[in-house]
Amino acid sequence: MPDKTPTTLTPQDCLVVVMIAVSASDENIRTAELVKIQVAVNNLPVFAEYDIDRMQHVSQLVFELFEQEDGLAALFGLVRHDLPEHLFETAYALACDVAAADGTLAESELRILEEIRYELSIDRLHAAGIERGARARHMV
Repeated sequence: MPDKTPTTLTPQDCLVVVMIAVSASDENIRTAELVKIQVAVNNLPVFAEYDIDRMQHVSQLVFELFEQEDGLAALFGLVRHDLPEHLFETAYALACDVAAADGTLAESELRILEEIRYELSIDRLHAAGIERGARARHMV
C-alpha cells in the first residue's frame, strides 16, 4: 500500500491521531499512555485491518502539527475531514482512556478533551458517560 499524504488519513489513523494528541498534550508522553494506545490498536475491532507501521508516520504528523502556531486547529480539521461521524464517540472514548491511563489528568489533558468534545460535537451527556466509563476502568 503506498504511503498516504499527510492530509489524507484513514479513520484508524484519525483515532491514533486523537490518542497521540491527548498523550502529547502535557508535553510528557508516559509509558502507561503509550501502552494504552498500543493495546487499543492491537485489540479493538476498529483496528482489525490497520497497518501498525503507520503509527510512526501518524505520530510524527501530530508532533509536527503541535509545533505549528495553528497546529491544533489543523489537527482537528484533518480528523473532522477523515473520521466518519459514527466514530466520533469512539475517538472521544479512546482519548479519555489515554488521558486516564496514568492515573492523573493534567490541566492540558482536560483542555484537549474539552476541545475534542467541541470539535467532534460530542453531546455533553454522552461525554459524561464516556468519561465515567474511562474513570471506572482506570481506578486503582
